[in-house]
Amino acid sequence: MVGLTSLWLPILVSSVIVFVVSSIIHMGPFWHRSDFPKLANEDRLMDALRPLAPPPGDYMVPRPSGSAEMRSPEFAEKMKKGPVMVFTVIPSGPPTMTKSLVQWFVFCLVVGIFAAYVAGRALPAGTPYLRVFQLAGATAFIAYSVALWPMSIWYHRAWSATAKSTLDGLIYALFTAGTFGWLWPR
Repeated sequence: MVGLTSLWLPILVSSVIVFVVSSIIHMGPFWHRSDFPKLANEDRLMDALRPLAPPPGDYMVPRPSGSAEMRSPEFAEKMKKGPVMVFTVIPSGPPTMTKSLVQWFVFCLVVGIFAAYVAGRALPAGTPYLRVFQLAGATAFIAYSVALWPMSIWYHRAWSATAKSTLDGLIYALFTAGTFGWLWPR
């Protein structure tokens, strides 16, 4: 068994590496360009929603107030008539990435901590690279990828976008696993 305090270096280094790799993946002309297609009538939709001023948050339209309304003929008609949407409203104004990038880095640290916890509880110091790679990598993959799948299952996010994000998670997990294998206490 290896304590978390002994694994601060692989946690930190893997977080930095994943942060850099994810930046390259998302800034380059890679596979995420089609995740959010542009609506043909985007300006009309924005003009229609602007006077309603929905505050930032996640919304479902139509949204029943309870299970009784969900079974009503009126709600069934709304669903049939459409549009049916799940959408997120973010604050208006110039885009700023600072808060999101800080939160992403903290998330990378948390994934590293969980990978360290699982591997540290299961493996002693001096464990061969490949065994550390397997356990840290599996834990990181679950954290970076598997948690995304319910968004496609329940909220109809395009499976193609989820598959691409799963591939991202696999890449991040491989870098995390490699870092842990490399920096595992001897």
